[in-house]
This record gives sequence, C-alpha cells and structure tokens, in this order.
Amino acid sequence: MQRVMMKTNILFLLLMVMISSCAVNKRSASTKKFALQQVQKDYDLFRNIIETSHPGLYWYTAKDSMDYYFTKGRTMLQDSMTESHFRMALSYVVSKLGCGHTSVRPSKKFTRSGDSLRNRQFPLAFKIWKDTALVTFNLNSQDSIIRRGSVVTAIDGRPMPEIVDSLFQFLSTDGYNRTHKYQTLSNRGTFGALYLSVFGYRQKFNVNFIDSTGKAAMADISIYPPLPDTTEPHAGTELPEVQRVPRRKRKRWQLFSARNMSFDTSLSTAFMSLNTFQKSGKLRRFFKTAFKKSESLKIKNLVIDLRTNGGGNVTNSNLLTRYIADQPFKIADSLYTRNRSNRYSRYQQNRLGNWLFALFLTRKQADGHYHFGYYERKHFKPKRKNHFNGQVYVLSGGNTFSASTLFIKSVMRQKNVTVVGEETGGGAYGNNAWLIPTVTLPVTKVRFRLPLYRLVIDKDEAKGFGVQPGVEAPPTTEAIRKNFDFKMNKAVELIRSDRQ
Repeated sequence: MQRVMMKTNILFLLLMVMISSCAVNKRSASTKKFALQQVQKDYDLFRNIIETSHPGLYWYTAKDSMDYYFTKGRTMLQDSMTESHFRMALSYVVSKLGCGHTSVRPSKKFTRSGDSLRNRQFPLAFKIWKDTALVTFNLNSQDSIIRRGSVVTAIDGRPMPEIVDSLFQFLSTDGYNRTHKYQTLSNRGTFGALYLSVFGYRQKFNVNFIDSTGKAAMADISIYPPLPDTTEPHAGTELPEVQRVPRRKRKRWQLFSARNMSFDTSLSTAFMSLNTFQKSGKLRRFFKTAFKKSESLKIKNLVIDLRTNGGGNVTNSNLLTRYIADQPFKIADSLYTRNRSNRYSRYQQNRLGNWLFALFLTRKQADGHYHFGYYERKHFKPKRKNHFNGQVYVLSGGNTFSASTLFIKSVMRQKNVTVVGEETGGGAYGNNAWLIPTVTLPVTKVRFRLPLYRLVIDKDEAKGFGVQPGVEAPPTTEAIRKNFDFKMNKAVELIRSDRQ
C-alpha cells in the first residue's frame, strides 16, 4: 500500500509539473526565444525546400536576385530571437517569389497561446489604395477624434506611403500585383498586426490625419485594449451572459455567409454572393437551386460577387463556369510539378497522398517536368439544363483569387459577361497551386504553405498581373465615408442603363 501511495504521489507531482509547464509555455509562446543556431538550421532547411520544390521559383525573380534575397533573409537572423521575428525573415523571402499561394504561418503552439501581449492590437483599420489610407474602423469606440472616414497621412512621423511600402515587403502576391497587397492590408486586423511586427510594439501612437471636413489634425491613440485598470468592470457589474447558438442554426449562418442568392424581380436581376469555392460550401446543390429558380423567374441579369472569394475547389469553379460559358472551355494550358518527391517531403503534410497523385496521374514530358495532362487536354462542356443566357456582371477585387480567377478567365470574353471592379488578386497568366501542403520546420515548428504545381491558365497573357475589369469601379473616399457599395452600385447602374 505504501509503495502504491508513493507511486500515486509521484504521478501526481509529475502531472502537476506537466500542467504548470504547459501553462508557462502557453503564456510565453510569443516571448520564447530560440538560439541563433536553431533558427539558422530551420532557415537553411526552408531555403532548401523552396529551391528544390517550389514550382514558381525564378518565375518572377531571377536566380541571382533570389539568391540575394535568401542571403539577406538569413542576415536578419541575429542572436536569439522569438518565433514572430523568425517568421518575419521567412515572410520577407517568400514575398519575393511572386506567389500568392506561398505564405508563412505561426506554429500551432503560438496559435493556441493566450499571451496578453498578442491580444493587444493597433486600434485602426483602413481601406488602403494608391496614395490613400482611409480609416474604416476604430477599436477604441470612445475615441471621438479619429473616426471612420478620416484619412491618415502619417503614424509616428512616418508618411503612410513609406509605411505601406515597408509592409509590402512582407506580403506575398501573384507576380507584381499590388491590388492584392493593398486589399490584404485593408482586410481587418492585417495592417495592425503587420505594423506592430515591423515597427515594434508600443502603448501609444502619434497619428496625423485629415478629418471628414478636410481639416488636418494630430492625435495620440493607445494600443487596444487599453491598460488593464481601464478595462476591468466596476465592482458589482455583471457581464452579459453569452447565449449559445444551436449548432444547426450556426451551420445555416456559415453556409449563408459562404454563398447566398437574392432576387429583384422588378429589375429582373439575381444577386449571387459567392465567397468561396471550398467543398464546405455545398455549392453543387446551391448552384442547381439558384439557376433553376433564375430560370423559373425568367431572370435576365445575374450579378456574381467574387470580391471576397479566395478560391477553393476547382471542380466547384468549373461547375459555375458550365452554367455561364457559351462554349466548351479548358482551364489550363499547362499544369505540372518539378518532381514527384524529394528528400524534404517528410516535412510536408499529406506527403503520401501527394506522391501517389504525382506517381499515377502525371507523366514526364520533354521539358523535364511532370505534367497533369488531364486538365491540359480536357474541354468542359456548358450545362444544358438551367444554363444562364442573360447578362452577367462579375464583381472582382484584390481578394478575388485562385479558382475564382479561373472562372473569370473562362467567361470574361463572352459578349454577355462584364467584369466590374478592380484587378483580381489572382494572376491572369497563371499561379502556383493545386496541391498545397503545409510544411512544418522541425525546430521552431513554424509552418509555411508550399504549392507543388505550376498552373499556366493562359500562356498568351502578360505575366505578373491579375485579370483586368472591363468596367473599373475603384474605391473613393466619398463612397467609403457614406458606406456606399461602389462596385455593386456600378453593376446595378449598368443594368439600369441597358434597360433604357
């Protein structure tokens, strides 16, 4: 019995040590430092993987330039450093590839961390485009000075164009596309997180701005949330109870936010909001129902909103294309991988599945690459039943990416299709994608996405840019201040003018 008790006590102590260690690790994940030799080891592995496996290496950046960036990235590793600083060095190099499908991600431990420093944010969100950074949201709701619609011209003495150019050095995009980078910084939370990573964390920021009346001003703003003693509720104050949303209702909301359809019979127009091509969107049933109802209502105009569609499953984007295309189409002039496997594949997610795909479905051709010939040869036929033959208006922007770009490229030259908005984030010539495993570096556990295939959509397109809209509808200060949906308004304006 005593021996049993002793074992029980030892197990209890071990358990407590493990729990306390986990707690310490969770709290310190963002401040833990890795030795210089550790980050150098992971960095060298990262470079070797990119150089042996990335299908788009040297597509937009020549080898001598890429070698320079690899070397410069390694010089950013100085002394011991945190995971966040290490990821910045990797992101700097990745941004030079010209591949929007390659990006750096935190380790799982860092993602799970509840560190209070990580929860403090730069309070302002912006809509950023050339020469303009307009405030769209202020986390400090009690701040009555810098409101939505203010144009920020400088932060801590740095002009906004200089800040934006500095942040661009850590953002990946297809080719030379800047629209996608502007939009990425405009996505809520991105600017603030990147700003703090590049320029450093601080409690207060000095901001120069122009208010909605055109008056230049300056103000100090605080990190959000403010210091703990200003955010704690007063004694006796009860926080509101959070109501649990039923799972079924939550699922309906998720599907609605992924894709939805509305009809304006007075305008004979259907509005399809399509924010993803992922399988989770259950798009086959959605498309069938949407186009069947459009047929029954004799809808003459269709607006397809792809402004926030980052891509997904090509089968789904092809299916949508078949409802719109007026002739057979194919999605690739070429689709290939550099090699079927390599010595570093053990660090990749789903390496067995990716190897089997390459082994059985690709063939080596004269250029030395392994081609997936099915998509290079296959012509998809338009749908006959419930095919939409009316006027189609496709809304595009910097977040329109990957599979959504494939859809636009397949239908944009039709007489009944008009692309409205801004240049797509996804490349018109092609991209690196298809199978995109996550690679985990063994020491820091930092992850990065590594596309395995190069997809040339249209070999006759100019390299490095997105699909250009037929009708431009760029952001304006006035439209954002008044909360106008300027791209949708332009599409409706075109529909009304065609009806006259």
